[in-house]
Amino acid sequence: MDNTLRMALLFDFYGPLLTRRQQDVFDMYFHEDLSLGEVGEELEVSRQAVHDILKRTGTILEELESKLGLVEKHTRRQELYQELLELVELCRRDSENCQIHLAAMEEKLLKAQQTS
Repeated sequence: MDNTLRMALLFDFYGPLLTRRQQDVFDMYFHEDLSLGEVGEELEVSRQAVHDILKRTGTILEELESKLGLVEKHTRRQELYQELLELVELCRRDSENCQIHLAAMEEKLLKAQQTS
């Protein structure tokens, strides 16, 4: 996963835990796609100050993720959903082996339930 996407996901999960200033800088830089200089002009601070806020914010978001793991859990759930959808489609196309596909779905669900 590229860094911009990862930061966006982290922000979606943990953004409300940041200060208003950190949220604003992050939003302008990542969501509005402003440059460091443009964000600095908007907030009347230096480009370096914006860089420092973004770096600190990224560190905070990564620390929250390492402690809570919400993005990792979300990603694993999305992968499980995709695998289950693929098995449902196999069941539809291959009705003779549907019981095998259903057993695979059940196994995946039980495994996911144990790791939750």
